[in-house]
Amino acid sequence: VGSHAAHLLLRSGVGKLRLVDFDQVTLSSLNRHAVATREDVGIPKATCLQRHFQQIMPEAEVESVVSMCSADNVHELLAGKPDFVLDAIDNIHTKVELLVACKQHNIPVLCVAGAGAKADPTRLRIVDVSESSIDPLARAVRHRLRRDHNITGGVPILLSTEKPRCQLVAMVDMENGNPLDYQIVPNFRVRTIPVLGTSPAIFGMAAAAYILCQLAGAPFEGEPVIQLTAQQYDRAIIRLQQREEEMFHNIEPLPVDRDDIIFLLREVYRGFSARADRQVVPGGDKGLMRATAHLHLTRWDSSRPPTVDNLVLLTQEEAEEHDQLGLQHWQQEDPEFVARVEGLLNVVRQQICY
Repeated sequence: VGSHAAHLLLRSGVGKLRLVDFDQVTLSSLNRHAVATREDVGIPKATCLQRHFQQIMPEAEVESVVSMCSADNVHELLAGKPDFVLDAIDNIHTKVELLVACKQHNIPVLCVAGAGAKADPTRLRIVDVSESSIDPLARAVRHRLRRDHNITGGVPILLSTEKPRCQLVAMVDMENGNPLDYQIVPNFRVRTIPVLGTSPAIFGMAAAAYILCQLAGAPFEGEPVIQLTAQQYDRAIIRLQQREEEMFHNIEPLPVDRDDIIFLLREVYRGFSARADRQVVPGGDKGLMRATAHLHLTRWDSSRPPTVDNLVLLTQEEAEEHDQLGLQHWQQEDPEFVARVEGLLNVVRQQICY
């Protein structure tokens, strides 16, 4: 994954790269490496990338660090305040150490979950770590961050919603010779997992696209991981119609349809109140589902009709308070909240209204 991401970052114009990897190029890794050839087998992966990158873009400053990221050296590896960090580590201990250090140094980071045993390129999603209950590696990261470091969210993770198509190679399949010969370094797992060569490439390209848009100041918010039901959408429509009649004495047909409600509830607000921090609380929603029974759509600006670009999703208590106090009150009392919602509604206008 890391080689493909770094390769595309380089070709897209990122002029300074620090490549950190302790591992070496092997024959078995050639099916998934971005640039390595037979001649590179046996040399460090970081060195391999640096050599090829010098030929691709000699103007770039590419630093190779042949080292394993650990609690002892992670702060040194992050020296110089990098603009962005990509975590493509497949060991849970070092992965968590890097993520924690990035949070401590306030360095933007993207965590990449497991690409092994995955094949479907249409199932990739970028979610908050609090939503990462689908992928086994991402789930372990979420658990460790919360248990050991009290980090419950705020870390984006690139994962696949596809269930693994196969498991770790069984020990019986490795019985020829000493199984420890398959262990890269002490305390790393011995058994390996099959990897379809296209999957790490797709993961790496997706990671590079996310980072490039972040660096360019034009971030995107990918398709949400949640799947809501028809009942949830129908309930939102019914509640909106009731609120229109009770609060605004409006008995006219709603100027929004079911597709508009689906777009708002799932893609714009992602099943969260507009006032929420968009993190799944421990013990809350699991997997692809999200509870929305406590949420209501209401007019953002009460002086305008309930069109698709004038609806905000709030809890019942928040919606009642918003209707009573009005938008002008919040413009004065909570301008950050107003700016956040206006940003979401501008996305609606760009994608639906104009």
